[in-house]
Amino acid sequence: MNWDQIEGQWKQWQGRAQSEWGQLTGDDLTEVRGDRKRLEGKIQERYGKSKEDAREAVDAWLSRL
Repeated sequence: MNWDQIEGQWKQWQGRAQSEWGQLTGDDLTEVRGDRKRLEGKIQERYGKSKEDAREAVDAWLSRL
């Protein structure tokens, strides 16, 4: 799975992202619109993670899909 596939089908992936990061709201995920940088930013915001930690979290999630 690569990010281009997720971005192109973001509406279908929102539920899985919500399961992974429960503190992200539906509005957050709608706002992300499949943009990886926006998702990382929302994770930073909601979880108080560093930019690097948020990027690693998204990488880990992507590797499990």
